[in-house]
Amino acid sequence: MMRKASGLVFLSLLLAFSVHGQAQKPASKTVALKAARMFDGKSDVVVKPGVVVVSDGKIVAAGANAAIPAGAEVIDLGDATLLPGFIDAHTHITGSASEDWKQDRLDSLQKTVAEMALDASVNARKTLLAGFTTIRDVGSSDYIDVGLRNAIRNGKVPGPRMLVTVHAISATGGHCDSLSGYRAGLFGRESGPMDGVINGADQARQAVRLDHKYGADLIKVCATGGVLSPNDAVDTPQLTQEELNAIVDEAHALRLKTAAHAHGAEGAKRAIRAGIDSIEHGSFLDDEALEMMKQRGTYYVPTLMAVQGLQERMDAGVYMPPAIAAKARAAIAAIHATFQKALAKGVKIGLGTDAAVYPHGRNAEEFHQMVDLGMKPLEALKAGTSRDAELLGLADKIGTLEAGKLADVVAVPGDPVEKIRQVEKVFFVMKEGVIYKNDPAK
Repeated sequence: MMRKASGLVFLSLLLAFSVHGQAQKPASKTVALKAARMFDGKSDVVVKPGVVVVSDGKIVAAGANAAIPAGAEVIDLGDATLLPGFIDAHTHITGSASEDWKQDRLDSLQKTVAEMALDASVNARKTLLAGFTTIRDVGSSDYIDVGLRNAIRNGKVPGPRMLVTVHAISATGGHCDSLSGYRAGLFGRESGPMDGVINGADQARQAVRLDHKYGADLIKVCATGGVLSPNDAVDTPQLTQEELNAIVDEAHALRLKTAAHAHGAEGAKRAIRAGIDSIEHGSFLDDEALEMMKQRGTYYVPTLMAVQGLQERMDAGVYMPPAIAAKARAAIAAIHATFQKALAKGVKIGLGTDAAVYPHGRNAEEFHQMVDLGMKPLEALKAGTSRDAELLGLADKIGTLEAGKLADVVAVPGDPVEKIRQVEKVFFVMKEGVIYKNDPAK
């Protein structure tokens, strides 16, 4: 079954190649980007003017006084701000938001893997053109995430640099058990470690090893219930301390980062004790959980756009099963206060959006969501650049505009520190020295 699915994914990505065209290789010539200002992703100031010099896919100089070599091609972007390519630490690029919950469930049963992969390639392109040059994809199926990551990396389709999980690891019947909610026997089997579904510490280690074997860049666990899963309460713990200890220990031994879906405080605290690298969502985190995160350096990825997407669906009267609607209302009511407590305590905060719960391409709205809740604009920009790069373990390659880093550069009109929603108007996108978008009129 796995070989057949992989073949379909490969076919679909070849088709995507014909739709989008092949990404160009970085130009060997030197290019100098100029704009009225620049934020390097780590400083506490925006410098004027902004200059970034790029050669062979890397930054060779950046700053107000960066020298432009003789013979370099100069691209003057005018009254704009140069920024590092944005990073989204929590996406589901292989899924799509829908205005029909029932149709979503039906599509998951009727769409071929090839069609889902083609859909994913469209989502990837939207995400890149929105200025996000790197993403973590934290839950997929049928190895679509692996195939899409590889196709993007090999220049076959345009999209952000991807770190993928293969399967999120879940307890039987838990939030990330994809067979939950259907009648027994419908699929002819029960979920198991091959699907990321485990019972006990030994199976937990096996699931990590299987994810690693089939291409995972990180390990994602579902430590609590979730909003959109049909059979659980949103805040209940779903993995034991021993299971989480085994998952994180095995992942770290393989030099893989770990992330925990965790709405409830108890499940989050188990993951934090196990040494998890980040807590995702965290709607109902209590003071003890936040203090533990502060002390241990655990990142918080609040995914505020997820609750925005849910609220929009509810406001539009989109059908949700009553139990899911109740969980959505509870998460919406709690998460803003949790974010503000985390901010006040000095917990490390990264930017992640839960793309697919809302339509792909709106990722940059997460910046204003954080600023609206009290985060300073420069801190929000850091969350989506240098801090996410640290969280992903890629701080030596991306996240800042400085010599030696990959040439991931975006430009927005005006000054996003003065008006944070300017980041939603990205008109220039460069990834590893290749220009994917240059449309100042937008």
